[in-house]
Amino acid sequence: MPPPNSLLDLINVTKQFVSAAGLEPLTVLNGITLQIGKGESLAVIGPSGSGKSTLLQIIGTLDRPTSGQVILDGQDLSRLDEVQLAAARNGQIGFVFQAHYLLPQCSVLENVLVPTLASKEAALRHGAEDRARKLLERVGLGERLSHRPGQLSGGERQRVAVVRALINRPKLLLADEPTGALDRASAQNLAQLLVELNQEEQVTLIVVTHALELANRLQRVFELRDGTLNRSKI
Repeated sequence: MPPPNSLLDLINVTKQFVSAAGLEPLTVLNGITLQIGKGESLAVIGPSGSGKSTLLQIIGTLDRPTSGQVILDGQDLSRLDEVQLAAARNGQIGFVFQAHYLLPQCSVLENVLVPTLASKEAALRHGAEDRARKLLERVGLGERLSHRPGQLSGGERQRVAVVRALINRPKLLLADEPTGALDRASAQNLAQLLVELNQEEQVTLIVVTHALELANRLQRVFELRDGTLNRSKI
């Protein structure tokens, strides 16, 4: 039983991919065990192809482990069916990717509100627009509500993506190379914003990144290499 302050527990998580006929399966994640507390921030670094994004997808219920358990706020995700996983994903987890995936035909405000449309929680839908406006103001986009993504800079689009990820008040925020497509100044600003929102929103933050400057801003840094996850000394 995880301790009361634990939000996420990975227990012997293994992920294998079937190779060509006659070959051994490719093991990308090999018995990973990790505990992450509520409100904590953590970075995962490692070489390209080491399985960082695969790990994040398993944590975010976009993929399933070959074996092992992922327990989110006391709930064993391996016991959920696809409908239940989708509900958990929309209500408890926010995602930020390297590509912002904003809808080009929608305004900034409309893009942020998209996740609320799938929510069955009336409490989340009620007041969502007010929360969206306040968060957009918080990240410096209060004057961009009616703009389309094509009218924004790369850094601004990523800030919209962060607000969209937070709109449903998730317990867990997952960011996969969120600064990878940004120039240095925009990357630094986004990194600082993620750290501040982690504290202000009390959302647990896990970031996969090649950017050591971003990784060092977070409370703990782990390196994924050869299928194993170990505390980094950077």
